[in-house]
Amino acid sequence: MFISTAFAQAASGSPGLQDTFTQLIVPLILIIPLFWFLLIRPQQKKMKDHQELLKKISRGDTVVTSGGLIGKVTKVVDDHELQVEIGENVKIRLLRSGVTEVRAKGEPVKADGK
Repeated sequence: MFISTAFAQAASGSPGLQDTFTQLIVPLILIIPLFWFLLIRPQQKKMKDHQELLKKISRGDTVVTSGGLIGKVTKVVDDHELQVEIGENVKIRLLRSGVTEVRAKGEPVKADGK
């Protein structure tokens, strides 16, 4: 025969440790950046935009709370709380973090109240 027995035995052996390592680690190294760009990065951007939205809430804005209530901001109490009118003469105090959406920006209120 033309093929030696030693050469034939070496070719039919199982993959070595290095081949197994490469088969397991390389896909993981490729998946990590994929997760970063498709899942983590967009979520961080969305959170940053929501934080900016919460900081810009002012008097007169129409907001939606996390509980589904829709109301108009009547007073900004401090950096963390708002007073929101949800019905005629029905006002509640609400944490800024409880606001999920700002539907309409209100008109700035004049200082003299007219």
